Formats: sequence, structure tokens, C-alpha cells
Amino acid sequence: MTDTLRLATRGSDLALRQAGAVGDALSTRRRDVEIHRVETRGDEIRDELIHRLGRTGAFVRALDEEVLAGDADLAVHSLKDVPTETIDDGSLVIAGVPERAPAGDVLVHPDGLALDELPAGAVIGTGSLRRTAQIKASRPDLTVEPIRGNVDTRLEKLLAPHLQAEHERRLLAEEGGDAEGDDAGDAEGDDAGDAEENDAGDAKGKGDGDTEIPEEGFDRTVEEWFDDRSELERAAMGRVVDVEYDALVLAEAGLLRSGLADAVATTRLPREEFVPAAGQGAIAVTATDPDVIEAVRSAVDHPRTRVAVTVERTVLAELNGGCIAPIGVSALVQGEHVHVRARVLSTDGTEEVAGSRDLPIRNHAKAAESFAAELADRGAADLIAAAREEVDADE
Repeated sequence: MTDTLRLATRGSDLALRQAGAVGDALSTRRRDVEIHRVETRGDEIRDELIHRLGRTGAFVRALDEEVLAGDADLAVHSLKDVPTETIDDGSLVIAGVPERAPAGDVLVHPDGLALDELPAGAVIGTGSLRRTAQIKASRPDLTVEPIRGNVDTRLEKLLAPHLQAEHERRLLAEEGGDAEGDDAGDAEGDDAGDAEENDAGDAKGKGDGDTEIPEEGFDRTVEEWFDDRSELERAAMGRVVDVEYDALVLAEAGLLRSGLADAVATTRLPREEFVPAAGQGAIAVTATDPDVIEAVRSAVDHPRTRVAVTVERTVLAELNGGCIAPIGVSALVQGEHVHVRARVLSTDGTEEVAGSRDLPIRNHAKAAESFAAELADRGAADLIAAAREEVDADE
């Protein structure tokens, strides 16, 4: 092992933050870590949903090829993106799994509404088959639309119409001489992007003549209001969107690691119903060299997290669902057992096979195989086969 480890990563802000955390853990007085950015197939094809990008890891393969070719010593991935099937000669291993971030999903809404508070017909954005099916199962009256992009891009797409409409209201009010009139409620303490609902009522601004202006005007100029906006909100105001989303469903871990958890209002979705993807919230560090593997394992590996994600990935592998079927698998180490819950749905959310079990930690992988076989026998295999046929028909 050299004095400098070359670490391959995607170039997104989230990926670089994850790689930086691993690099910091590996850096010592005798060893440096050099970040090596790699563009993956998932990065190159930005207008395609993940399950249509191939089944060998749209965001993973290019990084691991750098390691296999000797151009990098290790690679850092979001574990949920790492395929469960072997895609090389077997020399590449997951050398380390750092302690996991929160594994669940959150609903992101500009005003912090929960899922059961959304009106019928509200548009929810997600790029995940699993989340789409789970949303449809919970609220079949909602509309689910696909969305791609990094975490900040998705948030900008959500916030753009709301902020643009609010900006237009303020411009019209100012042009009418109302901007510096009487106080317009307690606007100065409002959260970013708040539509000042006490003054404006339902001011969506979705068409000519729909923009409502409070009779008493606003207590700040347009410039003062704009200056109070965050960097994310200012970027959103300049974005043109094809679909207006009322809310998004995202991984909580992605928001936290991107430093955006406090930038938007979120509500945690119940883990029993919105079972996360296998490996969600966890990071995987892959390597081939035995010395590098040992260095990674001793520096970053978190045993409880590794046991939990091993159970999840074993269930996923045995079901042979990959990213082409709506499958949620979540495991948690509890003393001498691992509590695992799985939910396999049809793509429209109308059918499902679900179950939970406490597995003995001493042979958790073997027990996970047995749990997956039970799910398959109960109908999960049929749901996965149907989902695969749908994906194949779309290609």
C-alpha cells in the first residue's frame, strides 16, 4: 500500500461529502488520501429513471472499474446503489461500511404538510419504483411523477414555482405602490419560501389573473425579501420546471449529508409502511488490495451497521429484485437478534407481500436467506417477475 490512497467517487456534492468523510477517517500522519472524481453512466444519462439504466449499478460500475484497473485504490458508494450480484472476478470486496445515517424516507413539502394532509391529486416527485409503489399503496388519490437529479436539484424543482409565484406577487404589489404600505402580518419571521398565508390566502400564481395581492401590501421591498432567501431558494427562482411538484419523497440520509436538512420542511414517513431500500443510509467502500482492505476495515467499518445491511442485501439478493421491483428491506440489530422487515409490492401499489422476523445474529446471513425464501413462496417472486416484465416492456 502506497503512502497516498487514491479514492474514486462521483462528482456530485453528496458523493464528495461521503468520500471526504471516508478520506478523513483514512488519513493519518503517514498516509494521505487523494480524491479522484469519476463520471458514471448514471451521471451521463440525466433524463432516465434509475431502474432503466441497467441492472449492474448505474452509479457504481465506473468507480469500481477504476479500482480493478489499478487507477484507484478504493471507491466510495451509496450502498443502496451497489448491486448484490457479483459483477467482477470476485477480487473486489466491500472493505468497509461506516456507521449508518438515518435509513428512512421523508416527505418534503414547502409548508411542512404530512402525507395524510396533502389534498387529493397533489403531485409527489420521486425517481424510485419502491417509493412510487409505497405512495400509491398509502394514498392512491395522489399523483406520482418521476424526478431525477441530485438532492439540491430536486429541491430546487420543488421550490421553484412556489417562490416564483411569491416573487411575482411582490413585484405586482410594489408596482402598485403597496410594497411599503402598512404591515403585512408577521412576515419577517417566516420560513424561506413562505407564501405569507395570513395575507394572501391561496396564492399559487399558476396562471394569468391567478396572482393574488394582499390589500395591505407587504412590509418589505422585493429586494429585501430576495436578500432573505437562501442560496438554494435563489437558485430555485431561476429554474424552469416542466412539472410542478407539491412534495417530494427523499432519503433522510441524503438531506443530512448534503447539509440541506434544515433548508426545507420535512416529515418522517413511518418505517413500517415506507420500508427503506436495502442499504439506504449506508456507505460502502470497495477495494481489492489486501492491505487497503485491512486499512479501510480498521478505520471505518461499523460492525452493527455491517450486520444490518448484510441482512438487507441478502434478502434482496435472494429475491432477485435488484432495482427493477418495488422492494423495501430494513434491518436493525437488537441485542442478540436482528429485526428485519420487508415489503414487496406491485408497481401500482395494489398488491403486496410483507413480513418481519427476528433473526439470530450468530447466523444472520443464513437466516436472512430463509426469510427471503418464505417471502418468495408467499407471492413475492410473482410480484417481482411481473415488475421485471414491465421494465423489459419499457426498454
